[in-house]
Amino acid sequence: MSNRVKLRSFTIIVTGGTAAFAAYNLFSGNEKFHRQFVMPPMQMLSAERAHVLGVKMAAWGLVPRKRFNDPPTLHTKVWNREFSNPIGLAAGFDKHAEAMDGMLRMGFGFVEVGSITPEPQDGNPKPRVFRLKEDKAIINRYGFNSEGHECAYQRLKQRADKLKSKEQEESSSNGIVGINLGKNKTSPDPVGDYVKGVHCLGCLGDYLVINVSSPNTPGLREMQGREQLAQLIDKVIEARDSLPCTPKPPLVVKIAPDLTEKDKEDIAAVVLRKKSSIDGLIISNTTVSRPDSLNSKHKSEIGGLSGQPLQQMSTETVRDMYRLTQGQLPIIGVGGVNSGQSAYDKIKAGASLVQLYTSLAYEGSPLVTRIKRELDEILRADGYKSVSEAVGADHRSDAS
Repeated sequence: MSNRVKLRSFTIIVTGGTAAFAAYNLFSGNEKFHRQFVMPPMQMLSAERAHVLGVKMAAWGLVPRKRFNDPPTLHTKVWNREFSNPIGLAAGFDKHAEAMDGMLRMGFGFVEVGSITPEPQDGNPKPRVFRLKEDKAIINRYGFNSEGHECAYQRLKQRADKLKSKEQEESSSNGIVGINLGKNKTSPDPVGDYVKGVHCLGCLGDYLVINVSSPNTPGLREMQGREQLAQLIDKVIEARDSLPCTPKPPLVVKIAPDLTEKDKEDIAAVVLRKKSSIDGLIISNTTVSRPDSLNSKHKSEIGGLSGQPLQQMSTETVRDMYRLTQGQLPIIGVGGVNSGQSAYDKIKAGASLVQLYTSLAYEGSPLVTRIKRELDEILRADGYKSVSEAVGADHRSDAS
């Protein structure tokens, strides 16, 4: 065998071995490998391109399969639905309902798609997403870019049909999927947009979210006002109750962290009405505030701030709304969740479930398993047999 042939054979073996090593570490969810070799190239892309690539990879199944079996401590039941763990993917990542099963296979207990608007719309001009690397944060002003109800309906219906026929029994996790509904930017009938969303997509989701708190759609946050919110909820509940499916999907409202005490009291009064009470709250959306601690050159960009700087503000809003609603409504806590401890803090403040998104953009898919493992350890160390036992624990200790 000539030296040239030997060299070619050696190159093929080394290249193949390197590719196999990379593939193994990628799909096994090796945290160190992701931190050193996967995330740096992703961080070289613009924030929006990295986001789109992440969604496509999940849609194509190019994500690590979960290798951590959720322990009984993480199992919980909310809205009469069984969650294998309380860690969910927040809306904003899978905007067009493309990557639900891929993200569920990563180990999330549930995935929320959207926000989805009735008609397709491009959202705000680019650039509209900015990494604040020094602050472990992101500012976005996407503006409800959406492919519309019809496109989302086709994807969600296709998934539902495959699950029913068991054609994807091996590849689909059959996990819990929530649908986050929004309104078109120039809609003359914002309430009607949400009603359309319920009618079109309501029977395809495990729960529905009325998003009235994005800071990037003009006039949207005004719908959190007492009268406006009451009117919206009445119409949406009427639409939900008319759906032909059983059981009816729970209806939750997503609110902002930038609320006064009066705002919070008004929201609590509306959502607890006996006639038209909703089934839960998501707390919170991004913030328009800019903490003095921010260091990034992008800190003055217009849009909603998410990530580490939002952690305390969102947790305090969870705590306030749990108190104001007397713990009667399940809360999904979101904002700055990046560890088992930060998830636990929201649970003790009153969250039955938690969601994350921004930390995933910085740390990659192994983060999901790490948070679950850490949360399990913390719960057991504090003497809890299940996550549900810890919900609202801070309020019980305050009262004692």
